[in-house]
Amino acid sequence: QVQLVESGGGLVQAGGSLRLSCVASGGTFSSYTMAWFRQAPGKEREFVATGHWNGGTYYTDSVKGRFTIYREYAKNTVYLQMNSLKPDDTAVYFCAAGTRGMSRTHGAYDYWGQGTQVTVSS
Repeated sequence: QVQLVESGGGLVQAGGSLRLSCVASGGTFSSYTMAWFRQAPGKEREFVATGHWNGGTYYTDSVKGRFTIYREYAKNTVYLQMNSLKPDDTAVYFCAAGTRGMSRTHGAYDYWGQGTQVTVSS
């Protein structure tokens, strides 16, 4: 059983930056595809970014060029570096892990964290 714990959320002004962290335990971190999703109030959970253990990455169009997903294997941690934040980025951000390869579908991921709130003020 894999446990995922996110941190790093907070309140930031538009144009600012945040780095989210997700620490994984209880599994073989290097064998999982990791992803970030987000859910804004009243909206469905949506895909943000995913990173395969082989180094491949994929982003939703709205965050390309602004967000970067990357891992630190020694710490079993995946990060989401978020730059040039916009009010539309406000949401609860969730970390996810799976073994089916990169996907923008939340059903492809088996394990989820509890989420961390990101609020971007205008």
